[in-house]
Amino acid sequence: MAPAADREGYWGPPTSTLEWCEENYAVSYYIAEFWNTVSNLIFILPPIYGAIQTYKEGLEKRYLAAYLCLTAVGLGSWCFHMTLKYEMQLLDELPMIYSCCVFVYCLYECFKYKNTVNYPLLFLLITYSFVVSIVYLNLKEPVFHQIMYGTLVSIIVLRSVYIVLWVYPWLRGLGYTSLTVFLMGFFLWNVDNIFCDKLRALREKMPPVVGAVTQFHAWWHILTGLGSYLHILL
Repeated sequence: MAPAADREGYWGPPTSTLEWCEENYAVSYYIAEFWNTVSNLIFILPPIYGAIQTYKEGLEKRYLAAYLCLTAVGLGSWCFHMTLKYEMQLLDELPMIYSCCVFVYCLYECFKYKNTVNYPLLFLLITYSFVVSIVYLNLKEPVFHQIMYGTLVSIIVLRSVYIVLWVYPWLRGLGYTSLTVFLMGFFLWNVDNIFCDKLRALREKMPPVVGAVTQFHAWWHILTGLGSYLHILL
């Protein structure tokens, strides 16, 4: 049964395997989780700008791929939180895996001097994406997706720390800023999950605009979107 604070809306009852702490259709009849939806703009607008600049300046295609992948995650997350439909949930979660695989490839290929393709690494990452997709589509267990996503993020973090410690130490400020912002988002994601009942009760006593500040899943989007953008700059 949906919590009392949730309302009926344009997209009908949720079919996703996950629902977040934001009250459904509390702000708009057409958007299930309003703040969780609009906060995805941080995933969409800055990467589009980055992709345009990458194209104009003729930079390597890996930058373009990274920016476009981040945009795809934002668009998928927008659709998921707007509708809370299972199909849109997949449009959010699976691109998270694919984009991280692109980031891993870029990080491990950032020192090459020739325009070559690392086929073994490419095959490994494509296989990982394919296996995770097939298992998740059949298992439909969000924890499985979170573990697979967390594994890729851990690889990205370890590789990035290695780069800023031993290869490009003058980039430590940007690297640590990116990591700190991302971890702050992850912390608030957990707070939102663990203390959801208390947060909802608190929001009932607060003016709507003030209560919006306690939408910590939206803050997760803002902080991880910014952290990911800074990571591409790194």
